[in-house]
Amino acid sequence: MAATAGEPLSAEQLRQAVPPPGALGSVGEQPGDQGDLLLLALTASGRPVGLLALSGQAVSQSEREPLLLFANQIALAVERAQLREQALRMRLTEEMARLAKTLVAAVAHDLRAPLSSIKASSSTLSDPDLDLSPQARQDLAKLIDVQADRLADLVTNLLDMSRIQAGVLEPRRVLTQVADLVASVSGDLGPALRGHALTTHIAGHLPPVDVDATLISRVLTNLVQNAIRYSPKGAAVTIGARLSQPGTVEVSVTDQGPGISPSRRDEIFTLFVRRADDAGAGLGLTIAKTFIEAHGQRIWVEDAPGGGARFCFTLPVAANVAEERQLVEDSHRR
Repeated sequence: MAATAGEPLSAEQLRQAVPPPGALGSVGEQPGDQGDLLLLALTASGRPVGLLALSGQAVSQSEREPLLLFANQIALAVERAQLREQALRMRLTEEMARLAKTLVAAVAHDLRAPLSSIKASSSTLSDPDLDLSPQARQDLAKLIDVQADRLADLVTNLLDMSRIQAGVLEPRRVLTQVADLVASVSGDLGPALRGHALTTHIAGHLPPVDVDATLISRVLTNLVQNAIRYSPKGAAVTIGARLSQPGTVEVSVTDQGPGISPSRRDEIFTLFVRRADDAGAGLGLTIAKTFIEAHGQRIWVEDAPGGGARFCFTLPVAANVAEERQLVEDSHRR
């Protein structure tokens, strides 16, 4: 049923217009009477595109010609809508194919590089003919550990992206303390910090936020890893959190890298877009943006004081907590 006007058709009239499953029915291009119902086939380019059903007063002979003209216009409009939908499906299919090819190209190097390093290091360690010093063995084992972490991060991002594209991303919100999220992410990063100091500036007495802790942990992890990638060796990366509005907590990750020009601050969150001299797949920031927007919040990047980039995003304060804080502020104003 595409559109209706006036009194709806009765069950009996619907049975007259639309045959039951398995039954055959036909109607010509000229108006045909089916009891108290007038049926008219809508055709365009020689094929049926719909059916016009009129109930009520009988149509006179003089009214049939304008009715046919009206039905023809409806048929053309329906055909145009169907053609637009078909063209959209084709474009969507082509875009999905292009994205699939781009994804394979983007991650091929990221998969090959750590695998090659792991294979070379493990082969060296297992070769009985090589006389390696304890320090060399430790360095090779450390290299395997670091490259395995890179592979794990890439696989996690790919799984996250598959959830996004499959449309099954639904935040499972729980009350969470921002300090606990930051502490958990900091502890999990461990060797991935690669000698960078991770400092935190969490404002005191922050209210709990209503978020999916797993998704927001991925956001923080991706932003910290992004900061490490672009920070000078040994430079500190800082995670901050403060109450920006009565119902919003703002979290930030600051690096000491080259920063991001204003003209690129929107596009870096786009799928497969990378910064200069980056061999990454360009998934981390896109995933972070998608996870934050799934919570109805926003993410952006700005200049950091003293140089570098600061990625910021907002999180919603739990509703009952936000209401209580507002009541307290209102009572103080009185």
